[in-house]
Amino acid sequence: MKKIEAVIRASKFFEVKEALKKMGILFFTYSDVKGVGNQAPEKAVYRGVEYDLGSIARIKMEIVVSEKVDEVIKCIVETCKTGELGDGKIFVYDIEDCVRIRTGERGIPALQ
Repeated sequence: MKKIEAVIRASKFFEVKEALKKMGILFFTYSDVKGVGNQAPEKAVYRGVEYDLGSIARIKMEIVVSEKVDEVIKCIVETCKTGELGDGKIFVYDIEDCVRIRTGERGIPALQ
């Protein structure tokens, strides 16, 4: 099993979600995150004063799969790539085990 962790632009989230759904990936976890990097942080104007927000808003998706790892990565890259700074990153981790809390099932059956 592999865990695919993708940090992407918030504006691309729904496109990725739909593309993964078409692939049969129906379950994943996501959260709003902030970070710093090479891309210039967003600026806000409040009452005529410009504020540097100091961080960049992103979405972090966490997907655990037992197969289709390369296909999921390709789907995310093709959907999120703009060619500009700030497109995001994908990390892939080995998952040793998985346990479904409700039934106690372990391994791949717990994912399904």
